[in-house]
Amino acid sequence: MELSKKTVKRILLIITFTVLLIWAIYNHKLLLKYIGELYSLISPFVIGLCIAYVVNVIMRPIERLWMKLLSKCKGKWVEKMKRPICLLLSILLVIGIILAVVFIIMPELSDSVSSLVSMVPSYVSEVESWWEALALRLDKYGVELPQFSFDTDKFIQILKDGGTAVLNTTLSATTSIVTAVINIVLALAFSIYVLAQKETLKRQSKKVLAKLMKPEKMQKLLDMLDLINRTFTNFITGQLTEAVIIGALCFIGMSIFRMPYAPAISVLVGFTALIPVFGAFIGTAIGAFLILLVKPIQAVWFVVFIIVLQQFEGNLIYPKVVGKSVGLPGIWVLVAVTIGGNAMGVVGMLISVPLCSVLYVVARNAVNGKPLAGEKPEPKSK
Repeated sequence: MELSKKTVKRILLIITFTVLLIWAIYNHKLLLKYIGELYSLISPFVIGLCIAYVVNVIMRPIERLWMKLLSKCKGKWVEKMKRPICLLLSILLVIGIILAVVFIIMPELSDSVSSLVSMVPSYVSEVESWWEALALRLDKYGVELPQFSFDTDKFIQILKDGGTAVLNTTLSATTSIVTAVINIVLALAFSIYVLAQKETLKRQSKKVLAKLMKPEKMQKLLDMLDLINRTFTNFITGQLTEAVIIGALCFIGMSIFRMPYAPAISVLVGFTALIPVFGAFIGTAIGAFLILLVKPIQAVWFVVFIIVLQQFEGNLIYPKVVGKSVGLPGIWVLVAVTIGGNAMGVVGMLISVPLCSVLYVVARNAVNGKPLAGEKPEPKSK
């Protein structure tokens, strides 16, 4: 019995895959080491692609606005200058947002830490008075409390020693910091190149795929990539919209209740809200700490306010804004974020929703017999 060439190829592929799988299982530590080394080499380009993708979401509406405003202008310069000017504006907008967040939050955070150090003696005095009063009351019932003692100078010295230790650690990590800065610069340069030449790169990629794949398989791959692109783009847009909404609602609520640090905490809550569903709680913890140093009672009310706001956001705003933008039902948004967070932490939370959305659309279309966008439907059997 002679085997066809197709069958022989399949057998060889199965044998090769089995051998590689067995080797990977027995040498998983070595494999992970090689993967780590490879990623360290290509990480600037991976980060650059991620930056380019996010900036492209912002750049496209700016380009549409550019063409709309200059639609009546004649000359090739309108089309020629569209990409460099819109790219520059997009990058400046992203950098401006990041700097605004840093410069709004950091001064108030620094003031809060300074306030903590200066108010430690008064806090300790109040606690000592309360402890002594409690000891006198309990002494009537035969309950003896241990004597409360707190060395303020020692506590402040511990804070200073901690700061010195952090400084020493930072200085010892100068090499790593320099490497990180170089990688970031390379990533930014690569992202700018990708954005400036994205049409050319897209055209070249299609030519390579056309040489390597059959037209039917190539079209299926392009349809899948188009689905992934649309899903991630809609997710980023929806997530940014949701962050602005939650930050604005937080600022309005804090202003109504006259809570301190309203601008900084609102920006922080909105910024951390970029992490799906659970991100606002990170901003809540930091915000409550800042308010606690100034008005402890207000910190309690702030937590209550954020819990109510988070329930409103998690059950109404997020599933409607982000869930709708990625075509994923609200319940699956919550499931995706929970699983992604448990599996990969913050990164998992960020990418789990669009990934789950892609799987959801593919599975739904497979069950219903529907093709992806751009894919020709299979002919029905007679």
